[in-house]
Amino acid sequence: MSDKGRQSFTDKAAATLKPDSEKSTSEHIVDKAKGTADSAASKLQPEGQKSTGQQVGDKISSGSGKDGTSLLDKAKDAVGLGDGKD
Repeated sequence: MSDKGRQSFTDKAAATLKPDSEKSTSEHIVDKAKGTADSAASKLQPEGQKSTGQQVGDKISSGSGKDGTSLLDKAKDAVGLGDGKD
């Protein structure tokens, strides 16, 4: 479960797993806005104030690799849903 004021994990997963080619322009805009707001909230919220679940979720969705690619993006690329920029 995500912390109050943060994007839910199911919303993040749904946005990540739906191929970009199937999204409308408005979906792209909303996904980008939500992602940007959640990323900012992740950086602003001290680790000590995050629930364990939120800490795990932030690690999964943040840039975890040396190249800054998130684990979600790597998984998406692995199953052919990524944009292939990696």
